[in-house]
Amino acid sequence: MSNRGATAAENDKRIAHTRNRLVLEQARADGLLGAAKTTRLSGRVPVELIEAAKKGAHVTSDTELLELASSRLALKDDFGARLVSRKGSVPADIDLGI
Repeated sequence: MSNRGATAAENDKRIAHTRNRLVLEQARADGLLGAAKTTRLSGRVPVELIEAAKKGAHVTSDTELLELASSRLALKDDFGARLVSRKGSVPADIDLGI
């Protein structure tokens, strides 16, 4: 599938949908998402915040937003620790082509 001619907005949407799918797949694989939705979550927040979050995540419903946001928060993000642990593992004389 070629993305030639796609606008920046279309590319952003495609990337967001891919990231969302991967996050939800990982949450499902970790046993965080199942078929039964047994908990109700409610709160009062500014509508502007919710609409901006939905727009940024390219989702349309409050449920989608909550599921995605909760999954992102619940999944372990060890990027920083993994990056720091690699310090010194790349030779200083490597040609980066810069």
